[in-house]
Amino acid sequence: MSVDELSEMGPVDYLVLEFPGNRMTGEGLPLLLELVERRIIRILDLSFVRKEADGSVRALKLTDMDGDGELDLAVFEGASSGLLGENDLQEAAAVLEPGNSAGVIVYENVWAAPLAAALRRSGARMVANGRIPPEDLMAALEAVEAGSAS
Repeated sequence: MSVDELSEMGPVDYLVLEFPGNRMTGEGLPLLLELVERRIIRILDLSFVRKEADGSVRALKLTDMDGDGELDLAVFEGASSGLLGENDLQEAAAVLEPGNSAGVIVYENVWAAPLAAALRRSGARMVANGRIPPEDLMAALEAVEAGSAS
């Protein structure tokens, strides 16, 4: 990827999604595909790992998650930008409970690319970012409501 291509990219995020007991049903897969098809995100890397009961970690292959005989993640086979290395997968697995598996996704926020590129051209730079978990947001809203009801 060239410097020019990088300068036009949107923000890049990652997710580590834990699946208790290795139960990946594929239920969220159509929604992920829709985000890609609508050009909201672009999958740069997608890997799966499993943490065994003894704490050892192994990579998982793309599978037929819903048992219909079709490879559910074939559309992402080969989605590897090289951003995720073995050390990253080991680090991701470190937060897993033994016996669980995880999907590790690195994705570009394509929807934000024009804004991000314009801000970079104007000299702006991101100095902090973060996420607010839905549970924290709900607690904050409930606290505001409780305070305004007094």
